[in-house]
Amino acid sequence: MEAELKGLMNDLEALKRAIPNRSHQDSIAKMQRRAEQLVDLANSAPSRRCKVKDMSAEVVDSNPYSRLMALQRMGIVENYERIREFSVAIVGIGGVGSVAAEMLTRCGIGRLLLYDYDTVGMTKTDAAVQTLADINPDVVLESYTMNITTVEGFETFMASLTNKNFSTSKSGSGVDLVLSCVDNYEARMVVNQACNELNQTWMESGVSEDAVSGHIQLLVPGETACFACAPPLVRVDERTLKREGVCAASLPTTMGYNALKDYFPTMEMKPNPQCSNSACLERQMEAEASSLAQCPVHEDNEWNISVVADSNVESTAVHGSSGALPAGLVHELPRADEFTSSPVTEEASTSVEDLEELRRQLEALNAD
Repeated sequence: MEAELKGLMNDLEALKRAIPNRSHQDSIAKMQRRAEQLVDLANSAPSRRCKVKDMSAEVVDSNPYSRLMALQRMGIVENYERIREFSVAIVGIGGVGSVAAEMLTRCGIGRLLLYDYDTVGMTKTDAAVQTLADINPDVVLESYTMNITTVEGFETFMASLTNKNFSTSKSGSGVDLVLSCVDNYEARMVVNQACNELNQTWMESGVSEDAVSGHIQLLVPGETACFACAPPLVRVDERTLKREGVCAASLPTTMGYNALKDYFPTMEMKPNPQCSNSACLERQMEAEASSLAQCPVHEDNEWNISVVADSNVESTAVHGSSGALPAGLVHELPRADEFTSSPVTEEASTSVEDLEELRRQLEALNAD
C-alpha cells in the first residue's frame, strides 16, 4: 500500500510539471496533499504480522500463542496446536456471533465460516473477515452473505457445511461445530433442520433485550432434544415483539442465565419421540440402535441370572456337578440319584411281610 501511494505521488508530480495551466496545477497539488495524508496513515497503521507456521510456547512479543500454549503446559489440553485442524461455522454476525468469531480467531481456530445477510455500510461478513484477518492471519476465513431461510440460501448453506476441502480426511460434515447466533425463530429452525440432516453437533444461543439474560443449548442429533423437540414457549410474530432501538436478540426463546442474580440453571433434555422433525426421528433411531449394539445383552440383575457358555455346560455334564446352587436357592424336588440310592426303611419291610401273610391266607381259603 505504501509503495503504491508513493508511486501515485510521483505520477502527480510528473503531471504537474507537464501541465502549465495554473488551475490544473492547483487541483494536482490538492491531490498530492491527499496522497501524502494517506501515506502518513499507512505508516502509522500497525502492519499485519506474518503467518505463524508452527505454534510455540516461547514467551516473546512476536509469538501470539505463548499464553494459549501455556494451557498445554498446565495439562488442561494435551495438544493445543490441534485447534488448527478444526472448523467452526457461525450463523449470524451480530452481538453474539461477532464476539464468538473474535474469540475463536484469537484462539487460532483453523477455519471459520461466517454467515449473515445484513449490511453495515458493507456486508457484515466482509467487514468481519477484514477485521478478523488483521487480528490473526493464520485463520482461514470464509464469508457467506446470504439469507439461509430461503431455498437457495439453504442449499448454499448445506453445501458449504459439507465442503471438506479444508480437511479431506474429516468424517461426517466439513465442520466440527455450528454456532447459531441468530435473532429469530425461523433461522433457528433452519439451522436445526440442516444439522439434523447432516448429523451435525451445534449450539444455540441467545440474549434478552436487556442484555443481562441469555441461554446456551448444546444439541447433539439423536442424543439430545433438537430445537423442534421442545419449541419455545412464545410462538407469536416476532416482528410485533421487537421495538425500535432495542436489541431483541432472542425474545422468542426461554432465557436461562441471569447476570444480575448470577443464576445459571442447567438441565438435560432428551429427544422427543414424537418430534415433528423427521430427520430428528431418524437420528433418534440411529442413536438407539448404536446404544443397543454397544451394550451387553444381559446386564447384572437382582435375580443373579447370567449367561453360561455351552462349553461350560458340557464340561459340567462330563465331570459332574457338586450340586451347589447360588445363594438363596434350594432344591425343591429330589434328584434322580436319591431314588436309586435311598435305603429300604424298617417300616417298608414290615408292610411287605404283612402282604405276604395275607396272600397265603387267601390261598388257603380257596383250597378249602
